[in-house]
Amino acid sequence: MAENTRANGPVGEEVTPPIARALTRELLSVLAPFAGLALIYAFFGICDVWDPTESNFYRLFGTYNLKSVAAQTTTVAVAALGMTLVIISAGIDLSPGSSIALTITVIALWLKSGGGAFGALVLGVLSATVVGLVNGIVITRLRVVPFIATLGMMLVARGLAKLLAGGQRVTAPTTWLEGLLAVDASPDAPFWKVPSGLIALVVVAVLVHIVLGYTVFGRYVFAIGSNEATARLCGINVRLQKTLIYTVCGLLTGLAGALQFSYLRVGDPTAAVGKELDIIASVVIGGGSLAGGRGSVLGTIIGAFVMGVLRNGCDIYGIPNSWQEVFIGLIIVGAVSLDSFRRR
Repeated sequence: MAENTRANGPVGEEVTPPIARALTRELLSVLAPFAGLALIYAFFGICDVWDPTESNFYRLFGTYNLKSVAAQTTTVAVAALGMTLVIISAGIDLSPGSSIALTITVIALWLKSGGGAFGALVLGVLSATVVGLVNGIVITRLRVVPFIATLGMMLVARGLAKLLAGGQRVTAPTTWLEGLLAVDASPDAPFWKVPSGLIALVVVAVLVHIVLGYTVFGRYVFAIGSNEATARLCGINVRLQKTLIYTVCGLLTGLAGALQFSYLRVGDPTAAVGKELDIIASVVIGGGSLAGGRGSVLGTIIGAFVMGVLRNGCDIYGIPNSWQEVFIGLIIVGAVSLDSFRRR
């Protein structure tokens, strides 16, 4: 009788610990990105205490600087939202940096030829969407692993951008596209007056959150990432869904490319080199699991802002770029280690 009691209960000994562990994992997943952002600001606060002769902390929190950081982070954040879908589905995409370069090159060439800004935007986004579609087809139809398939497309997209631009920058006439990330630098500018590109980021984030949390497609994304074989046995058309996932990732990368063009104001085929690493890191820092089945829109955006604030703070405090890379690398390793701890 005593053995049966131990096996079946009591509830406090057998049921509560698993629930407590699950709640702890979820709490870590939600709070970790915010904790990382708080630690970054705390680090720069310590820098001020260490050298009080030159305080930059108020400059770091200034209205104009906060808006500038948000504007500079928008490109990575929008592309990282598409990468979130890919990583949740247990995939990877190494081509966003080259897709962004292709997008801004196509936009600049269309504007230079006398085309309208809206047409340039559509063509630029379409070019990156095609790259995402090809990624999906190669991965699902030719059964090439995502790392190799997207690595190949990274080189193809970059090569196409250089061929179209003739290996040089393309100067384009001024249009409304160049004001998407413009920050009002006047001292009396209200805090709520933000660049239209930042508003676009909020809209895209809300849409991706709705898709992931409240649509059948979103459930398929999580199901494929959690266990692709089981998802296939449950009747999910895995090939079609994966193709859609990479296509949507390409679409959002194209939008990020349009925002990058607003920031650069020229068509540079060598732009965004290594940007895919920042995009992937944003998802990982935000709680996304490279093993698939885990990720969130809010976490990805916070992860992008962690890196944006870190780079901006290092520039303000005069910390060399080499140390910035060291800090970001340590943050990525810490985020992946935390994900491993959660899964264990």
